[in-house]
Amino acid sequence: MRLLIQRVREAAVHIDGQKISSIGEGMLLLVGIEEADNEEDIGFLCKKTVNLRIFDDGKGVMNRSVLETGGDILVVSQFTLHASTKKGNRPSYLRAAKPDISIPLYEQFCSTLSEMLLKPVATGEFGADMQVSLVNDGPVTIWIDSKNRE
Repeated sequence: MRLLIQRVREAAVHIDGQKISSIGEGMLLLVGIEEADNEEDIGFLCKKTVNLRIFDDGKGVMNRSVLETGGDILVVSQFTLHASTKKGNRPSYLRAAKPDISIPLYEQFCSTLSEMLLKPVATGEFGADMQVSLVNDGPVTIWIDSKNRE
């Protein structure tokens, strides 16, 4: 499971010109799921996300988590995070899980994250053609892969 975390001032998801969700200050998470992912990956990434100290403290040092700031989280499914560009110029998405596997894992990820955040998380719509807008704060953008824990 892969996450692209962006610290944001605000973020929103639109589908067919309609805003379906939005947040203020917090995190936008793009989530990519592969067939080998499981509850262990979800637990690791959710715990890491809510405790990640990427928000400024009173001295302007990134020393506070989204839990500490009371920030919001918007989660968007993003199968292209598993793109392989090894051969040719057209990315391959063979590593991305099919919907029968990825939808339940995505829903479990959102549920677990909400429990750890102690409030609901905003979401996109799985599999939809979404327009995601954001104001990246910093910018701060962090990549985490549960299979390659660096």
